[in-house]
Amino acid sequence: MIKILFVCHGNICRSTMAEFIMKDIVNKQGLSDIFHIESSATHTDEIWNGVGSPVYPPARAKLAEHGIGTKDNELGVSAKRARLTSRTDYDKFDFIIGMDCANIRNLNSLFRGDPEGKVRKMLEFAGREGDVADPWYTGNFDATWNDCSEGCHGLLRQIMVDPRFRDELSYNQDVSYDFDDDMTYKNDFQRYDDFPRG
Repeated sequence: MIKILFVCHGNICRSTMAEFIMKDIVNKQGLSDIFHIESSATHTDEIWNGVGSPVYPPARAKLAEHGIGTKDNELGVSAKRARLTSRTDYDKFDFIIGMDCANIRNLNSLFRGDPEGKVRKMLEFAGREGDVADPWYTGNFDATWNDCSEGCHGLLRQIMVDPRFRDELSYNQDVSYDFDDDMTYKNDFQRYDDFPRG
């Protein structure tokens, strides 16, 4: 199982959008049985008496605009509630992806470092630097969608060439994986590059 945790400040906008974009991607590629994907917060701003807030309505609307969280492709959007990142998450996940520099600082503080190199910034996977701007403040959910979509697609491509996940990927009966002797993935990415970017 390949385990991914997306993290932002409150877990109602950016990280939840990334969670469900990634779930949609792997589901459409027939890979959902080998992925476990969640999202969480670095602060309790959206958690009251132990109960997290649901996905922020404009974020949910943006997901629905792209066919995610709809009746035909719900993926758990309606049940999602904000949750706080815990120290034990470090051992549970292969990738812990913060949306901005503040998230990364908070995660490294919580985990007391990152000895296994699991903590990464979202836009690294999009091949660029910078932060995913918080639409709670900017109001620009299109920009957040584009950043999260690019990052999630880039993350999938990185996973597909990562020798650590060879066994999980080879287990999928619907996809043929071919590695060189040095465990370098040598097949092309046509199957994974034909889905829309959003």
